[in-house]
This record gives sequence, structure tokens and C-alpha cells, in this order.
Amino acid sequence: MSEIRILSVIPPMTQLNTPYPSTAYLTGFLRSRGFKADQTDLSIALALELLSLPGLQAIHERASALSHDRLTPTTAFFLEHFESYCSTIGPAIRFLQGRDPTLSHRIGSRTYLPEGPRFSSLEQYTDSDEPQGDSLQWAFGALGLQDQAKHIATLYLNDLADVIRDAVDPRFEFVRYAESLAASQPSFDRLHEALQAPYNLVDETLNRLTLAALAQHQPTLVLITAPFPGNVYGAFRIAQTIKLTNPSITVALGGGYCNTELREMNEPRVFDYFDFVTIDSGERPLLALIEHLQKIRPAQQLVRTYTRTHHFVDFKEPDIAHSDSGTPTYVGLPLNQYLSLLDMLNPMHRLWSDGRWNKVTVAHGCYWKKCSFCDVSLDYISRYDLAATDVLINRIEALVTETGQTGFHFVDEAAPPKALKSLSSALLARKLDISWWGNIRFEKSFDSDLCQLMADSGCIAVTGGLEVASDRLLKLMQKGVSVQQVARVTRAFSDAGILVHAYLMYGFPSQTVQETVDSLEYVRQLFAAGCIQSGFFHRFTCTVHSPVGKNPDHYGVTLSRPQLATFANNDINFLDSTGIDHEVYGAGLKKALFNYMHGIGLDLDVHTWFEKVQHQQAPSKKTRRQLGYSVPTTTVPPDFIEKSLQ
Repeated sequence: MSEIRILSVIPPMTQLNTPYPSTAYLTGFLRSRGFKADQTDLSIALALELLSLPGLQAIHERASALSHDRLTPTTAFFLEHFESYCSTIGPAIRFLQGRDPTLSHRIGSRTYLPEGPRFSSLEQYTDSDEPQGDSLQWAFGALGLQDQAKHIATLYLNDLADVIRDAVDPRFEFVRYAESLAASQPSFDRLHEALQAPYNLVDETLNRLTLAALAQHQPTLVLITAPFPGNVYGAFRIAQTIKLTNPSITVALGGGYCNTELREMNEPRVFDYFDFVTIDSGERPLLALIEHLQKIRPAQQLVRTYTRTHHFVDFKEPDIAHSDSGTPTYVGLPLNQYLSLLDMLNPMHRLWSDGRWNKVTVAHGCYWKKCSFCDVSLDYISRYDLAATDVLINRIEALVTETGQTGFHFVDEAAPPKALKSLSSALLARKLDISWWGNIRFEKSFDSDLCQLMADSGCIAVTGGLEVASDRLLKLMQKGVSVQQVARVTRAFSDAGILVHAYLMYGFPSQTVQETVDSLEYVRQLFAAGCIQSGFFHRFTCTVHSPVGKNPDHYGVTLSRPQLATFANNDINFLDSTGIDHEVYGAGLKKALFNYMHGIGLDLDVHTWFEKVQHQQAPSKKTRRQLGYSVPTTTVPPDFIEKSLQ
């Protein structure tokens, strides 16, 4: 029997600062079972190829061929300052990789790197109506040289990403590459058409990197993970290269995108690229697939797997317990080549892009699994499986030994309080000195004692969902918290020195304009009271797997499903019985939050933010009335959060 050689691949574009954890988990699991398993990150590899001297020269060639009317200000600036970009790209990348820290002095001088249109944000950083002076001095003071230089270098790379998008590939992004081709696309046609198009520079580079990975590892089975819609185009391009080069290699697709969007797939063209598509946790389906390739398991006994001939096969076998899933490993990934970026001048927000984090999961699934906007019916939420504390501690110790790095991101749906209490105590008992952060629910179990224990064990930040800051809507969505409770819990974390990020939502079914305004007022008071330091507003999306999608009548919405979905099926268009166009108010919410995260505008009436946006969109009061604009004043007492904390 021939040896199975497995290569797990991270496709572009995922993260530039740290590897996405799926391949580390799968590689660690497969090696624990005795298989020859390797991994490669073609996402960071592609970024580094494009952001190199040869890459810039190739981009320059494409940009120079553009007609004058197609030159954007960013591309024109790039062409004008091309020599400066060529001389600085190598040093800038080394600096962001942490390999040349003294370069911060030159970068911080603002005379070293060419400064394109992205740098206009430094002149009026907050997007408010009043100039704010020197935002770098405000953010970093006189001595924050490394971070200041990191932010400047990040703007420099963002300018280059804009050039790639304008001159090479209009779909290019560092984190959401071509996601419109895959996100909730009922038909495969658009993605198929893009895959049949001639290669552009990005495609050529990815093709070359894929061939190099195949030559290095000589796999017989390639596992490509697609966690997000922004990975799907790259995943299919990699699979396309493999099938054109060596069709005997078995190629399988899995990951979060498949788990949520491809559960009802009936598209034969997918199998021109992939031999198998698996859904949900990958360990059990992979073991079954390997046994099938070894001729010891028939195709009819595959687990949660799509095939061309047998369509979807789900032979019932128990999942691998979280404690038995093995220790993730980063062996084979270029840990010294990832880029620490600083997009936003907010100490909490930077954690997603700055620093390389070892990824660990405390538990599989969510212990709450009730929120009506969430995919509570799917395995990644519904199947709750907690690993023993000793297992987690051993994994943490192993990763510190392997990587030499002590930063950890616990990537749970919501880490349970009891488990975090046990873990924090164990970290202190073993004298394991790490820094860690993760996602939680703002429930009352997180009192001041537990928050301080977590801080003592190395916790630096938490993220959690406040969603729509309205007690009526929190109850309707079965969030299990109240605004007062969130205030007390977040203040307990902040008092312990732990940064807090709140996930926020607008446009939930039946939400009124008054509740939108009041929600922003609650958020303003939470920032002003020092309860939260960061947040993000996203528009509510109805998915087919959520309670709202399954019981729309209960939430007063009417679904508008596509007539025929043969490919992706997740987000559903819907009509809310209120008839409110929430997008009208979304811009005001986001603008206010952006300023709050920089300590600006916290003394302004929240009504102001909506008025500013509405004036830009419809200057006259008559036009605003015609467009349906109506912004009431808040009904929330100005001391509501203050009294809640008392």
C-alpha cells in the first residue's frame, strides 16, 4: 500500500500577521495518528511575493500600460515615486516582520517611505468635521516610536494594495480577496467564469507558488481550507493548478465556508477542481477519507463528505473528542515572515492584525447556543465539547516550546467562565508566563474576582457580543444578558486592566429607529465610563441556519429565498415588518464608533452623528423628509450606565 503524504494549505487571502489555525490543528491531529502531514501558507507567501522588488516591478509594468483615464491617484503616485518604492519595500517588510527594529527611526521621521493617498488619514485622522491636529502625536506620544513606525508602514502597504487593486486585479484585498464571487452565491457561474479567465499577475504568482509547494512536499492528498468567502477564489485557483499539473493528486476542500455555505451544494463543476468537499469538524471526515484512499473503506462510508459520484455521504460515526484532537503544530510555517500591522490607532483593535498569536480552542462549539441570529443548528455551534484543563495546559506548553512565542488567542465561539477560571488557576500554578485573549459572553459569572484572576494569569483582552444594546431586543434574540449586566461585567474586566471589545449589531428584526439611537447612547456611555475600549457595528444578516431564518414569522420578517441554489446558500434577503431602511442609520453608527474608539466626541449628543451623515447624503431638510430620514432624540437617561455601575 502506497504511503499517504498529506499537505494542508492556507489559501489567499487570510491574515498577514499570523497563520490561520486550521492547518495547524489538522497537521497536529494527523501527525498524532502517525500520518506524514505537512502544511504551507500560500496566503502569506503570495503577499510577500507581490510586496517584493520583483513583485513591484511586475506591478509597475501593468500600471504603466494603463491608459491615462484609468490611472487613479494612487496608481499615478506609485508610478511617480516608483524608485522610492523599490528602494524601501525590502526594508519596510523586514521591519514589519520584526527583523529590523532600528528602522523605526527613519520610518517615523516621515521622510523615508513614500506617502500616497492612504496617508491623508493622518492629516484628519478621525473622520470628524473638525481637524484633530497631530494624530500620531496623540496616539503614540513622544516615545512610541516602534508603533508609530508600524502604523506608517501599514499605510504604505495599504497604498500598494490599492495599486494592485487598481492596476492588476480589481478584486484584490489583503483579507477579503474576491469574496463577492463566493459569499452566498446561489450559482457557481460567476466563480466559474472568473476561474476560466486568463491569469492576471496575482493568479500567475499563486500558480508559481502552488507548483513550488507541490515540488517541495510531493503530496498524494492536498487539503485546502477555506474559512471565509475571501479564501474561496484562491482555494479554487490552487486546486485548478494541481489538477492541471498532476490530476492524480487527491484534492479536498473544507473549512468554515463549506460548513455554512455549501451544506446544500448540488454543483458538479465543483468537482472539476476538488475530488471531495467535507463539512463540519474535519478530523473524523479526514480519517474516513484517508481510509477510502487506502482502499479499506468504501465511498458509501465516507463521513460528511461530498463526492462527484455519490453526492453527499454521511456515514454515522462519533466525532473525535476535543481532548483527542491533538496539539496544533506550526512546523513548516514561516513564523518569522508574518507581518505585524497596525491599521487603527486603538490599543484593542490592533490585536487582530498586530503580533503573531498561537491559536488554541478551549472548547468546541458554544455552551450557550441560543442566540437567534447565530447558526445554532450547525455543528460548530451546537456540539459543545470542552477539553480538560490539563490537556489545554499541555498544549500551551508544547506550543511555547515549539514556537518560542508566548502570545495566545483562544479562538472559541464563547469560552465558558468555569473553564477560564480553571485555566487561569492552572497557568498560575504552573508558572506559565503567557499573554492571552479570547471571545466570551458578557455574563454575570465574570465578576471582579474572576476578571482579576484572568488578568493575573496573562489575560490582556476579551471580545464579546453586546449586539443591539436594547433590553427588548436582547431578550428577543435570546442573548441572555442585559445592558446593565454588560456594563458591570465590562467594567470588571476594565478595572482588572483587561481591554474589552464589543461586537455590535444594527438592523435586527423589529428594531425601531428609536432603539437604534438609544443603542448608540448606551454605547457612548459605556465608552465614556471606561467599560469598553473598542467595538464594531455590523448589519444584521439573516442566515438559513439561524432561528430567525428557520422561524421568520416569530421575528416579523418575510424571507426572499433564491429560486434555485446549487452552490452557496447562507445569507437570505428579507423584509422587516417595520419597513425601516437601516442602512440610512448605519453610517452614523459607524462614524460615531470610529471616533469613540479614539476618545473623541464622547460629550456630543448622539443625534449629532446621524445629522452629519444625513446632511452629507441629503443636504436639504425637504430632501431628507422625502428620503424617509427621521432621527429622534435619545430616551436613555444620561447617567444610565453610571447608575448601573453603582
